[in-house]
Amino acid sequence: MIKNDIICAISTPPGMGALAIIRLSGTGSISLTDKIFKSVSGKKLSDAQRNTVHFGRVFDKEEILDEVLVTVFHAPHSFTGEESVEISCHGSVYIQQKLLELFLSIGSRLAHAGEFTQRAFKNGKFDLSQAEAVADLIASESKASHRVAMNQMRGGFAKKLALLRDKLLHFASLIELELDFSEEDVEFANRNHLFDLTIDIEKEIEILADSFRMGNAIKSGIPVAIIGETNVGKSTLLNLLLNEDKAIVSDIHGTTRDVIEDVVNINGVTFRFIDTAGIRQTSDLIETMGIERTYQKIEQASIIIWMIDLTTSIDKIELLASQIYHKLQDKNLIILFNKADLISEDQQEEFKFLLPDLEASRLFISAKQQNNTNQLQELLVNTASIPTIGEDDVIVTNMRHYEALKKALEAIIRVKEGLELEITHDFLAQDIRECMFYLGEITGQISTDEILGNIFSKFCIGK
Repeated sequence: MIKNDIICAISTPPGMGALAIIRLSGTGSISLTDKIFKSVSGKKLSDAQRNTVHFGRVFDKEEILDEVLVTVFHAPHSFTGEESVEISCHGSVYIQQKLLELFLSIGSRLAHAGEFTQRAFKNGKFDLSQAEAVADLIASESKASHRVAMNQMRGGFAKKLALLRDKLLHFASLIELELDFSEEDVEFANRNHLFDLTIDIEKEIEILADSFRMGNAIKSGIPVAIIGETNVGKSTLLNLLLNEDKAIVSDIHGTTRDVIEDVVNINGVTFRFIDTAGIRQTSDLIETMGIERTYQKIEQASIIIWMIDLTTSIDKIELLASQIYHKLQDKNLIILFNKADLISEDQQEEFKFLLPDLEASRLFISAKQQNNTNQLQELLVNTASIPTIGEDDVIVTNMRHYEALKKALEAIIRVKEGLELEITHDFLAQDIRECMFYLGEITGQISTDEILGNIFSKFCIGK
């Protein structure tokens, strides 16, 4: 449970840097800082104007620890909505730890993970979906993920959900009012209007829920599975794309026996590349398990890169195609003809029209010689088809939100079906309330301490 005591934490990344920030929040933070800080002006922070910055020195007893800048915030005009202090000091690890020790020794305590943001939520600075967007904004690694998190933090998602709940609340109130006059057989809610409303709300929730697939890809990286037979250059390609030796490269068949994953940003788009075990017939139990995981990753991936060794016979390629053809349907497929440096252009012509039944982009490369790899990166970005995200676009990126939306969608569908079947008012009211409940769960209008604890425990300490 959130208390009203003074919390403190280092809010900058751990380690040594030019500067670091120590943050405090809670009633009495300013007067507590006065115990170890002396401004060059001689004025106490508790007598200073709100939201001002002050230069001075921090003392450990009589010894100067550091020269710092202190920013004071008065409630409710701070991030947490409480009285707060931020101290910008030099980034020495010793100075940071000593400052923390000083604050702990004079009456503050270490903040829990996400406690500053949780206090902001408790104090009404923003709703739960906006609070979660803070963590997404900090973790954003691409332009798209930054824009999505910023839109959510600005409250676009919350406003849309609030509008839906208001509509549902109005009709729920009318339906429940009818229950009070059930003996008089009075109808306050127009059933045609209510039916039209359920259709509109169903569409709105469905659009939000459907956006999760793209939102999750933007947030976590678009999953790209690199598949093919053994020793066709999959691990070489992965290392090239990641610009590091992530996977073992060897002439020995079956070197990769498990999936290897890593994330890289290409032209502002985050991709999660998955190097898979080579597909072949084998009696090796471990390698067989790796191949089974390859098939699982094909199912999960948004983009499939199928690498084909140009020195392999066409008959062998077509045999593999027959084995995996059904798994490649409805996937964004890129066929990479690797080792193009080992055959002539005339020989390459034989492969250009190979596998005509597969809808795919085709590219000839040499992963070892790094030929045409820039074209591959451009092809990946184009295949990803990340839409341009406007300032008012709402895209769901959070699994918790997605699950709540699915349950809300099920509830509103039951309302629609109940209206068609003319079921009793009490069942209609129950389903409407259930839909409202799940929408309210997203923004925190309906929440439990267990849910809040689980959400904020995933934040970094100091945020």
